[in-house]
Amino acid sequence: MANGSRQAAWEFFGAELKRRREDAGLSQSALGTRVFVSGGYIGQFEQAIRKPQLDVAERIDEVLQTDGIFERMCRKLIAETPYAEYFAHVAELEQLATEICDFAPAVVPGLLQTVDYARAVFLASHPFATDEYIEERVRARMDRASVLRDATRPVYWVILHEATLCTPVGSFEVMIDQLDHITTMIHERRVMVQVLPFSAGAYPGMGKMLKLMEFDDAPPTAYTEGVLSGTLLDEPVLVKQMQAAYDQLRATAESSAASLALIGSAAKDYRRCATST
Repeated sequence: MANGSRQAAWEFFGAELKRRREDAGLSQSALGTRVFVSGGYIGQFEQAIRKPQLDVAERIDEVLQTDGIFERMCRKLIAETPYAEYFAHVAELEQLATEICDFAPAVVPGLLQTVDYARAVFLASHPFATDEYIEERVRARMDRASVLRDATRPVYWVILHEATLCTPVGSFEVMIDQLDHITTMIHERRVMVQVLPFSAGAYPGMGKMLKLMEFDDAPPTAYTEGVLSGTLLDEPVLVKQMQAAYDQLRATAESSAASLALIGSAAKDYRRCATST
């Protein structure tokens, strides 16, 4: 399903939700209370600004006694995205965010990946997948990254652990292109990058990636990911704790200038390795 068609489908979801809610005589706040979200969230679902997670859709069906229609629509729309179920909603939110902060402990974040780096990551995770499957995932990742080329692109801040620079993904040439791409993005002022050095030692959320997103018309969110799983948080207390952890990482990481030098040094090392093989 094309992005435009998918958005139209979510708009239908929202319009149907509004109709069923009003037929039940419930305000947005009243429905929100019953499904454990705010009334503002219900309004954003109805306007297709935000997409409900599956468990929320299931609770809406239960409260409105709609025989599973919202769960079925949600499952169908999630299934028709090129993303894993646990990440599909995050990918939608990235397109709406005014600010995105990523922490990457081992792999360059998807929004900064080159085509060849992304392909190497997917091949490592899916060694028996078909070429068609891999290329579909790569295209989806590049589509996500296009948000950084838009005139209204979000403020984008990235903290890379030094391990990310030192772990060869794909060939030496792939790593050279990837690090050069990050450098170009920095020089074009499309991203602010800091490197958390090995010398920093232990850090909050050891080994876990973290993504924070802020919006003009909605509360901030935090997202963490494990193996074949992800957790999207929007509960204010938890998000605030995640923001504090990110602030600690930012304070511990190298300065922008020193980080750029580390990225350049790593690229230089890969060039030396590439010419010596």
